[in-house]
Amino acid sequence: FDPLMIESKTAATVVLMLNSPEKEVLAKACEALYKFASKGDENKVTLLGLGAVEHLCKLISHEEPVVRRNAIVVLGIMASNHDVKKLLRELNVTNTLISQLAPEEDVVIHEFATLCLAHMAVEYTTKVQIFEEGGLEPLIRLLASPDPDVKKNSIECIYLLVQDFQSRAAVRALNVIPPLLELLKSEYPVIQLLALKTLEVISKDRETRIILEENKGLDCLVKILETNELSDLHVEALAVLENCLEDVHTLQLIQQTGGLKKLLSFVGGSAVPDVQKNAAKAITKAAYDSENRKILNEEEVEKCLINLLEIDNDGVKVAASQAISVMCENLASKRAFGLQGIPQLVQLLSSDSEEVKEAAARALANLTAASPSNASAVAEAKGIEPLVNMLNAQRDGAVANAAAVLTNLAMQEPFRANIRSCGIITMLAEPLRSTNSQVQSKAALAVAAFGCDADGRTELKNAGGLAPLVELLHSKNEEVRKNACSAVMVCASDEQTAVELCKLGALDILEEINLSTGRKNKFSEAAVEKLLDNNLPQKYSRVGYLSSSNIITDGFYDCGQIKHGVKFLSLEELSMQELTDRQAIIFINAKPQEEGNSNLLCDLNSSVTSLMAEMQELPERLSPFSKSSTREKGLRKGKGKKEEEKIKEAPEMKVQDEINLENLHWLPPPDSILLDYISSASRTILPLSTTREQVVALAQFVADKMGGPIDKDKLHDFGWELHISEIEFKLKCNVVPIGKVKKGTFYHRALLFKVIADRIGIGCSLVRGDYNRAWNEVELVDDSPKGIAGLLLPPRKYIVDLMFKPGFLIKQGSAEADQYKHI
Repeated sequence: FDPLMIESKTAATVVLMLNSPEKEVLAKACEALYKFASKGDENKVTLLGLGAVEHLCKLISHEEPVVRRNAIVVLGIMASNHDVKKLLRELNVTNTLISQLAPEEDVVIHEFATLCLAHMAVEYTTKVQIFEEGGLEPLIRLLASPDPDVKKNSIECIYLLVQDFQSRAAVRALNVIPPLLELLKSEYPVIQLLALKTLEVISKDRETRIILEENKGLDCLVKILETNELSDLHVEALAVLENCLEDVHTLQLIQQTGGLKKLLSFVGGSAVPDVQKNAAKAITKAAYDSENRKILNEEEVEKCLINLLEIDNDGVKVAASQAISVMCENLASKRAFGLQGIPQLVQLLSSDSEEVKEAAARALANLTAASPSNASAVAEAKGIEPLVNMLNAQRDGAVANAAAVLTNLAMQEPFRANIRSCGIITMLAEPLRSTNSQVQSKAALAVAAFGCDADGRTELKNAGGLAPLVELLHSKNEEVRKNACSAVMVCASDEQTAVELCKLGALDILEEINLSTGRKNKFSEAAVEKLLDNNLPQKYSRVGYLSSSNIITDGFYDCGQIKHGVKFLSLEELSMQELTDRQAIIFINAKPQEEGNSNLLCDLNSSVTSLMAEMQELPERLSPFSKSSTREKGLRKGKGKKEEEKIKEAPEMKVQDEINLENLHWLPPPDSILLDYISSASRTILPLSTTREQVVALAQFVADKMGGPIDKDKLHDFGWELHISEIEFKLKCNVVPIGKVKKGTFYHRALLFKVIADRIGIGCSLVRGDYNRAWNEVELVDDSPKGIAGLLLPPRKYIVDLMFKPGFLIKQGSAEADQYKHI
């Protein structure tokens, strides 16, 4: 058949020609499609729709080299399109493309086969295919190709592949380092850049870093940094060094060759923010190792980092602050930064960038930890106010770091007072409500630092900070839980706050924590002890024991042993309950009540009643329908005017009375009898010469006030229950002042003994037993044995008999003691 010249201006016709059995037609058709696809992405989509990709995938393994070459060229161009890449992946052409990378193939085939693979390697599934089908080895071999495009495409494909850790290990085994270092000498910046990016990824593995050192890769990197003409590569070169400097051996090697000094000098002289930022990051990564910190300190890295804080770039400031945070783990560096860097860091606390403020606060937190001099430097640099203001910052890290710095400063009393005056306690209430565990932890620790005085605790309570603090005790985060326990322990140092914490459930939560061996800590145990020691009614009710250091004060009450899980009610709540047949609540109040306070409620009630009576009369007097005669109205005209004025004043009087009623808080009635007991005991018992005599006399005094000695055999006839019931009925209340108890059994007498003993300075404990038993224990020193003068014996514990032989001292642990407890 004679040759036929065909001209076509339709892509569809040319695609149909890809089915031709003639090699020349196929070659020319591929050539035409290459020109068409090169004009834009729209043309590639057109060819995709015409089915060109499927035909081309068959032709890339054609026996004719020219056809094969032209088909690969078209696919290489078209593979930049997302939909084409997707179809190529579905057609599974990676193995065919890899086979075209054989050494004997044409350079053009190498170029476009690698280009196609590079486009496809963006997708994870294709990366896996290339790796599993052995594509790494030919790609690495092609790094030595004489063609720069082949090099560029190959290194780009390798860079994409090594994002996966399996490929990183594989390229190391295939000895990729030497050809990569060779590419750094390329005259094409894009190739150098891709080589550095690849080195940056694979040098994250320590084994690769060792090979890099063995091939003198560090020298190549430092040389790039020293060459001004290669400034566009400095950022990437520093990124590789950042990984390498993690190893002590590498840092020592760079130091020995003078490279480290050159590096720091280069950073100081550079005006490129990205270079400065990456240099600071490299220092940060290196400084995580203690030996590296020593080396960096020897090279005076502190000066370099302090200078970077002055750079007008937020990224550089953040990176430098982070480096300082890590470097100050070295004590010499910590001192150096304290002398020079703290003022600059304090200035950054007022930055418009939240990230800068966070990084600066973190650096200050590490610098001030266990360093009073650095804490003083922060205060002198006027850092307290901006740090307190940062507790309202938007970033959780900024809030946590600011709280940490302020906590460090609080170790010194003058600074603590200064910080308190800035309102830190009130501002800590919000961070305590945070959902971020780091913020919760640091805020709780700050509460522990600033809640050590009564005013601070009151301020926290008024700001609503106690409830979220108690809630943190539930945290699953160990550090948060521990710091919350510490804060509760500190806040429980006064009775008012301890009672409030118990109302919020702190005691129940802590007791639950202490039952768990995995969750309890020394602070949770100490917090329980502190809460109970400053809330003695609840301690005695729960534990059944008050030590000699637990001094009973006015307001104490004994409501009996409370069961676990039952809410502990206040004395006011108990007094409001209806009269029941349950055991009476015995309360202590020897404080003389002021006359004004005792009569205030009565006066107010009387005033309100009188006022209401007058107001009911006034409308009747002034009513227009009154039956009074006109003459009577005239006679009372002047008086009526005064009545109108009185009506206008009445609402104001009523409002004032309401305010007074609202301000009135419940007070237990005074116990004048108890007050007399204490006065009498002070006069008669205190003058006695020995503690033993005082104990005996007080026991007899208490027994005398509560029914006298009781015969053991007639204990059941004593009738104390009926006596207490009569008092309750008379008072119409379950709460009974101890002074009114004239027939008291074990637990009444033991409580009265403890109350008076605490007031006159006799040390004793109060122990609750079973079946209405309670007793007092005292420690007394026995007389020296006869014939051994001056021998100092240890004190012994005695139970004080208040029932049968008042004043008789029973040795603790004896059979008599057991009998007294359990009769």
